[in-house]
Amino acid sequence: MDKSLNYIHPDAKIGQDVIIEPFTFIDKDVVIGDGTWIGPNVTINSGARIGKNCKIYSGATISAVPQDLKFSGEVTTTEIGDDTVIREYVNISRGTSDRQVTKIGSKSLIMAYVHIAHDCIIGNNCILVNSVQVGGHVSIDDWAIIGGATAIHQFVKIGSHVMISGGSLVRKDVPPYVKAAREPLTYCGINSVGLRRRGFSNERINDIQEIYRSLYLSGKNNAEALENIETLIRSSEERDNITAFVRKSERGIMKGYGN
Repeated sequence: MDKSLNYIHPDAKIGQDVIIEPFTFIDKDVVIGDGTWIGPNVTINSGARIGKNCKIYSGATISAVPQDLKFSGEVTTTEIGDDTVIREYVNISRGTSDRQVTKIGSKSLIMAYVHIAHDCIIGNNCILVNSVQVGGHVSIDDWAIIGGATAIHQFVKIGSHVMISGGSLVRKDVPPYVKAAREPLTYCGINSVGLRRRGFSNERINDIQEIYRSLYLSGKNNAEALENIETLIRSSEERDNITAFVRKSERGIMKGYGN
């Protein structure tokens, strides 16, 4: 690392075996974990907390000032977990007074040109494909895959193990374990291929299918469907995740096909 070609604030905390390529800017109040690689022309602003063994590619901006007129300079952070990869020209804003933090979990892949706005919480093992645009205050749970050029409205919540088709407009919450596509965004079955790859048994997958048949295909409203699910389908982690997600949804969940 030729420090003469970079600007690294003397108060930045750089771990062991970190590689910082030329023409990179690292501000004060930054922490970078051991073994992380920072490519050329990267900007890492105040408040960044970057984990171990991450890779951040050229042109990325981490912990940018939020694009929010309510932001008044409060001290907030951006947290990135271990082993996460951030590709070219990604922009990640730091938090505001709402959540105080924008957070990306471990082992996630954020592909080129993705924008992640302030106060977003993204889980572990997520993939955001090229040019995904994430509005402020969005929550995305573990193992979600968001197709390229998808736009996610602010305050939306996306459940775990979800797959969303490329080019989608996400205006409503997307419950866990499903596939979502079409315009307007619609339930397209459960993400059975992804679930099998992650070790879900056929029995668990069948239970999830039964839950969503009741929720989306029974003709019942959500309250009736949830009561039916909890009466007829045995208790499980998946059942409880789905029912809790639907009950807590503030924006409402996406529609079923034909609704």
